[in-house]
Amino acid sequence: MLENLPVVQGDPLWALLHQFNADTRTQKIDMLVGVYRDETGQTPVMQQVQKAELKLAKEAASKSYKMLSGNLEFNDHIAKFVLGNSPRLDEQCTIQTVGGSGALRVLADLIATLSPDAVVWNTEPGYLNHRPIMEGAGLTVSPFRWQHNGGILDIETCFEDLADAKEGDILILHGSCHNPSGVDPLIEQWQQFIDFCIAKKVVPLIDIAYQGFGVGPEEDAAGLRLFAEQVDLMLVATSCSKNMGLYCERTGAAMVLTSDKAQHQSLRTLLERITRANYSMPPNHGSAVASLLFNDPEAWLDELAVCRNRINDLRIALGQLLSEMDADESLQAVTRQKGMFSMLPLTAEQMMALREKHAIYGMLNGRINIAGLKQEQVNYLANALIDVMK
Repeated sequence: MLENLPVVQGDPLWALLHQFNADTRTQKIDMLVGVYRDETGQTPVMQQVQKAELKLAKEAASKSYKMLSGNLEFNDHIAKFVLGNSPRLDEQCTIQTVGGSGALRVLADLIATLSPDAVVWNTEPGYLNHRPIMEGAGLTVSPFRWQHNGGILDIETCFEDLADAKEGDILILHGSCHNPSGVDPLIEQWQQFIDFCIAKKVVPLIDIAYQGFGVGPEEDAAGLRLFAEQVDLMLVATSCSKNMGLYCERTGAAMVLTSDKAQHQSLRTLLERITRANYSMPPNHGSAVASLLFNDPEAWLDELAVCRNRINDLRIALGQLLSEMDADESLQAVTRQKGMFSMLPLTAEQMMALREKHAIYGMLNGRINIAGLKQEQVNYLANALIDVMK
């Protein structure tokens, strides 16, 4: 069997991280991995998460198996967090998954089971795992350009590329803090996507992995909730990795929203059958922690605001400095983007120069994690960007 083993290239991100760790320069900056970092460069455990974990440890509840749908209390909480006070809360079928990526794979398998000929339309650039997950389920993926014009999403270009979308196809949209561009639709552009999906009978799949990292939990879900008001069928993948810092606990959820309540039990059974054949059921610890935070959210949301404000402050400081230095307008757009990520308007060669000359590590396609930056490094980064763009 192993004589047929192909030579497989490793993940370029982790290869670059290994190179960063081996770099001995003192001014090096890691803007690679998509995790939040504080001013000390650490990914902290939220205080409210620590308190929840202590409470769970003290209670020492049974470690026996839970339901195939996961933690039912968590499922109710995450649905309300995503949908708000929508009257469609009783029209959602939600199951806990192994992180947001697990939610995407469960939904991909659902699509492949029910509509195997559907084309999945994915933003380009887009989250690097969207295409492999969808193709891993046997689905066809087609890209549509996701770019900005003066910091605003160039939606006409999106629709040019989506012209061939047909009834039953899937449109992946990022609920907020687009990964990797940081370019989110305006609310009127969300409405244009809704009109498109209704006219074309295309099913939206909204991946909302960063709710609370852009403007706020309510504002970041505005586009998704607008969709929920107007389309009958919608798929949602969500995660607590970022907004609760539960990265390695792999706590996420997959949701199917449909007004045909008679189908809900069959949907749940099918979703559970998909997970049963994959990982059986999701781990409970992260969802138990999340449930405690959802039960009493004020202190947790305050901590989340600190993370969000730090990222926004970094964007503002970098943008102002680049403006003062009369940098190219495409660089200054960083202030109008949201969330942890931005796409630098640099070539692969310029990104290499940024790494080799200045020890600043980003992906060759220009993606950087703003949260990997410290305030004391903003000036150094701005000067390095100006240098490599000369």
